Amino acid sequence: MPDAHDRTASRRLGVGAVVVLLLAGLVITIGIGIARGAGGAGTTTVTPSATALSGDPTAGAVYVHVTGAVATPGLYRLTVGARVVDAVGSAGGFAEDADRGSVNLARPVTDGEQLVVPVVGAVVDDPAQAQTDAGAGAAGGLVDLNRADASLLETLPRIGPALAKRIVAWRGDNGRFTSVDDLLSVPGIGEKIVEGMRDLVTV
Repeated sequence: MPDAHDRTASRRLGVGAVVVLLLAGLVITIGIGIARGAGGAGTTTVTPSATALSGDPTAGAVYVHVTGAVATPGLYRLTVGARVVDAVGSAGGFAEDADRGSVNLARPVTDGEQLVVPVVGAVVDDPAQAQTDAGAGAAGGLVDLNRADASLLETLPRIGPALAKRIVAWRGDNGRFTSVDDLLSVPGIGEKIVEGMRDLVTV
């Protein structure tokens, strides 16, 4: 029969073995966690930003068709915020017969617009002739939104002096109307006004 000393030694050995097993389990658990963390880090997917994904050289650009009295008419890609002076410069500058005074070089250009530089004589400054030209803004009984002056625009339904001036001002700032619906961009003009004149105007 083992004596008390042997029993005490056995208990100590048993406790020590349990401690060793616990420590070994802890080390294994930590090791597995580190391995999983390392594996996860290796497979992490980083999504690039929208800017990086695009890689599109046309991002932040506008396309303008420059035609008329310029050195090299054509389609040009300009940066957003570019102005008419930039478009004309890209087209090689004014031609010798260009009517430079009729072009607002400070106006911002818009994507998809056609910039027409007239030749000298295409725009008449004589007041009497200007009235005749403005009258020509009514073609086939329709009012041409791109040629009519304020007085002719006032003949349209629900268009008074204030709205007529805004239409002319919008045309000067943004270029030609490309559709009747462009009138919706003019302050004070809503869908009802546009529908009321849709069959009376042209662009």
